[in-house]
Amino acid sequence: MSTYRVNLKDMQFVLFDVLKADTQFAALGLADANRELISAVLEESARFCETQLAPLNAVGDREGCTFVAETNDVRTPAGFKQAYDQYVDMGWPSLVSPPEYGGQGLPETVGIAVKEMINASNLAWGNFPLLSHGATNAIEHHGSDWQKQVVLPHLINGSWTGTMCLTEPQCGTDLGLIKTRAVPNADGTYAITGTKIFITAGEHDLAENIIHLVLAKLPDAPEGSKGISLFLVPKFNIDAEGQLVDRNHVKCGSIEHKMGIHGSATCVMNFDDAKGYLVGQANKGLMAMFTMMNSARLGVGLQGLGLSDRATQNALRYARERLQMRAANQPARPDKPADPIIVHPDVRRMLLTNKALVEGGRMLLYSAGLHADSSSYGKDAAAAATDNAVVGYLTPIAKACMTEWSIECTYNAMQCLGGHGYIAEHGLEQLARDARITTLYEGTTGIQALDLLGRKVLQLKGEGMQAFGAHLLQLVTDCMAVPQLASHAQELGKAAQELQELTLHIAQAVQKDGNEVGAAAYDYLMYSGYVVLGYWWLRAAKTVLDGGITADAEFSAAKLETADFYFARLFPRTRTHAAAIRSGAAPLMTMPESHFDA
Repeated sequence: MSTYRVNLKDMQFVLFDVLKADTQFAALGLADANRELISAVLEESARFCETQLAPLNAVGDREGCTFVAETNDVRTPAGFKQAYDQYVDMGWPSLVSPPEYGGQGLPETVGIAVKEMINASNLAWGNFPLLSHGATNAIEHHGSDWQKQVVLPHLINGSWTGTMCLTEPQCGTDLGLIKTRAVPNADGTYAITGTKIFITAGEHDLAENIIHLVLAKLPDAPEGSKGISLFLVPKFNIDAEGQLVDRNHVKCGSIEHKMGIHGSATCVMNFDDAKGYLVGQANKGLMAMFTMMNSARLGVGLQGLGLSDRATQNALRYARERLQMRAANQPARPDKPADPIIVHPDVRRMLLTNKALVEGGRMLLYSAGLHADSSSYGKDAAAAATDNAVVGYLTPIAKACMTEWSIECTYNAMQCLGGHGYIAEHGLEQLARDARITTLYEGTTGIQALDLLGRKVLQLKGEGMQAFGAHLLQLVTDCMAVPQLASHAQELGKAAQELQELTLHIAQAVQKDGNEVGAAAYDYLMYSGYVVLGYWWLRAAKTVLDGGITADAEFSAAKLETADFYFARLFPRTRTHAAAIRSGAAPLMTMPESHFDA
C-alpha cells in the first residue's frame, strides 16, 4: 500500500523563501494571511489529509462508486461520506472564498497548497469538492444577486457541491455542437432538456444538494458557440430563501467504468425539463463557463503534482530499502548481502527526474496562485490586468505539463519497484491509472497546447508570455553575475530567445498553411513548460545562494544539486521540441488518409 506524508518543508520553502508570499499578501492588504497563520493552516490540513484521506485512497479504488439504478442514486465508497462531513465541519470548503458569502477570505495561493495535499492523499475523493470552487467563482463573477446571496453560501460551506456540465455524447471540445435546450418558463426560469456525459461528481451521497452549471441553447440562439448560455440547475429545487423543496427533473443515468479514479463518480446526467436559472447574459455562457474551467484546469495540474509527489515518496522509500546488486565502484553497504538500489545510476536518474519535476512544478503552480491573488486583490488596475494575463499564460502550461509529467513520474516510480510496482499491494499501479485521466479531462494536452499557442500567444499577442518573459530575463541577468549559476542562466536565456524565434517562425508559417499552429502546438507547449520550470529552478537556486532561507543545510544543498540535475538532464529536452517545431506541418499532413492503414 502506498503512503503519503505532506512535504511541509518544501511547501514552506516555496511559499515563504522563494515567493515571499506573506510579504506579497501584506502588500495586497491581506495582512491576516501572515506566515504564522498560513503555517498553522498547512499543518492542520496535513493532519487531516494524512490521517483521514490518505488511508481511504486504496479503499476508493477497490470499492469504487455504486450506481443504484432503481433510484438513480450513487453511493460513494466506505468512509468517503464521513471524511467529507469532517472536511465540512473543519471549514475547509470555505478557506479561500469571499467573506461576504461566508468564506474565510484566505488567498488562493494557500488554497492551492491545501488542494495539493488533498490530491496526493486521495485524488478520487478530492474530485467531489473540486468543482465547487469553480462553481463559486462562476456565480460570484457572473451570477444574479439572488444566486450570489442564496446559492453561494451553501457552496462555500460545503453543504452543497457543484458540477460543470459541458460534454455531450456527440461533442466534446467543440461545444458549438451541443444539443441541450433551455426553454423559457413563464416565471422567468428555464426548462432544461438534454444529456451530459463525463460529469464529475454529478451524483453522490456526500452533500444535501448538487448545483449543476449547465451549458445549453435557447430556442432563438445563434448557431455554434456564440449561441451557448449557462444555467444553474439544482438537484433539489430551492425556494427564494434557499430551502430545499422537491426533486428537480435531473437524474444520473449511469456512471462510467473507468481505468482509474474509481472512487470518483463520473456520471451521465439526464435533464428532462429540469428547472434552471440563467447565469449571466443569454448567449454568453461560454465566457462564464471559462471562469469555472480555468480554475478547474489549475486544479487538475495540482492533481498531477499530487500524484507525482506521492509516487516519488514511495519509490524513494523502496529504493532505500530494496537490496540488489553492488554499486559499480565499491560496496555502499558491505555489511549487507547487496546494496540498496538507490546507489545505481538508472534508479537515481528516475528519482532525480521526479524530484526535479515535483519540486519545480510546485513552484510553478504556487506562483500561478500568487499571480491570481495579485490580480484579484491588487489596487493598481494595470498591474492586476498583467497578473491576470500571466495566469492565463501559465494555466495551459501548468495543466498540460504537470499532468504529462505525472504520467512520467508514476511510470518512473513503478520502474523503481520493478515487478513489485505492477502489483496492487504497493499502490503505485493505482497512482499510474489515476494519473492517466489528468491529461484528458478539462481539456486534453492537445487542447491546452492550442489554447497556449493559438489563443494566448498568437491571438492575444502574447501579453502574459511577455510579462513572464520580463521576469525571466531579469533573473537571467542577475544570475549571470553569480559564478555558480552563470551557466544555467546562460542556457535559460538562450532558450527564452529561441522560444521567441520559434513563435515568430510559427506566426509567419501559418500565413501560408493553417495547419502550422496545430502541428507545432504540442511541442511549443512542452518547450514552454521546460523554460518555465527552468526559471523556477534558477530562482530556487538563487534563493538558496542568497542565504535567505530557514531550512537546514542539507535541504539547501539538495536544492542546488537538483537544479544542476535539471539543467543537465531535463532542460536539454527543449532541443527535441525545437527540432519538431521547425520541421513544420508537412511530415504530419503529407500522408494521405488512406495510407494510415496501408
